[in-house]
This record gives sequence, structure tokens and C-alpha cells, in this order.
Amino acid sequence: MIEEPPKLTIKRPSRRPSPAQIAAFGNVPTGFVADALGSGGVLNKAITPLAPDALPGHVAGPALTADNGPGDIMATLAALAFVQDGDVLISTFSGYQGSASAGDRVVGMAHNGGATGFVSDGPMRDYPGVIDVGMPCWCTGLTPASPYTTGPGTVGLPIQIGGCHVETGDMIIADRDGVVVVPFDQLDEIITRLAQVSELEHALDAKVADGLAIPDAVREWLESDVVKYVD
Repeated sequence: MIEEPPKLTIKRPSRRPSPAQIAAFGNVPTGFVADALGSGGVLNKAITPLAPDALPGHVAGPALTADNGPGDIMATLAALAFVQDGDVLISTFSGYQGSASAGDRVVGMAHNGGATGFVSDGPMRDYPGVIDVGMPCWCTGLTPASPYTTGPGTVGLPIQIGGCHVETGDMIIADRDGVVVVPFDQLDEIITRLAQVSELEHALDAKVADGLAIPDAVREWLESDVVKYVD
């Protein structure tokens, strides 16, 4: 007889960025992080901030992963028992759009447990209640349809969401532009690159503010053999 698979498979979180590593991403735009990653680690643009004018617009924290089947939130509910202060609960819904991946109660309980953000590749529901909770969320939109809780699912194991691989302990940075994931084993490298990216970005901002219309690099292209002019 074939053994029934478990309803839930859970790996207790065992790695976490240091407070200094987490702080290094505070208020850093996702664009800077994406550039430091070489434009990698960016979740699909369908995952957008819910109510960016009503909820905090930026979050940076360690990922706690939950992997659900389409229309199911058993793993997300189980993950509530493992939330640590500052976590971003990142929950794959297998991209399903036919029901909500979370509502105000799930978000409220995650927030009560210490989570600072919620990310899903499905829609959400209970908009007014989510606003009242006050925790920033990223999802694919809104629907009133309820999910179910039958499993199977996993907590703490690697997931695929928005075209990216995410593991518990990776850093999640999210703002109005979208969501970026920094792998745990690349944190120090990306933090170093962030300083370089930030310096370049701010220098270019100053030039634009001073009236720059065409970057020097573009002028060089236009005067080189990479361009063919035609009449």
C-alpha cells in the first residue's frame, strides 16, 4: 500500500542574517539592490504592493518561506508558528488567481508574531482589514474568494515564486517598484556592491539636477563604430 504523504513538511529555520546585514538593506531602493545583483533576484512584476499609499512602502527582512498548492493556505497558517521578529512571510500560492492567498486575519496574526511584511504570488482579500493591520503586503491583486486548508505544503524549505528561487534566511527587500530577493550566501557581497551602486546613483542624480541631458557614455557610443548612421 502506498503511504499517504504528510500534510505538512516543516524545516525549522536554522539560518538568519545578522542584525548588521539586515540593517544594511533598510530603506535601500529595490532598484539599487537589483543593480547590485546584476538585475537578478527580481520577482515577477505581477507581484505589486497592496495599497502603497496606505501601507508602509518599504520592507527589508529575512524570508520565511511557505509553499502552498493552488488555492490552499495550510502551509502559510503553519508558518505563523515559526515567524521571528522582522521576518517577511513569503508564501507561494502556486500562482493561483482564483482565491485569496491571505486576508486580514492571516496578515494580522503574522504581524502579531513579529513579521514586518507579507509577499505572495496570489491575490489577497479583506482590504479594509489589511489596511487596519498596517503591515505592508505584496500580491497580485484582490479577490473575495476564500482559500482552503487541506495541504500538502511545506514551511521553511526552498520555494519558487515570481520566477525566483527563495530560501528561508534570504533577504527580501520590497518597495513600490517590486520585490527583490538576495540569497543568504551572497549577502556580504551584495552589501559591498550596494555601497558602490549607491555612490554611482547619487553622483548621476547630482549631474541630472545640474542639467545633464546626455551621459558621457552615450556620447561616446554615438561617436564610435557601434553606431551606423543612415540617411
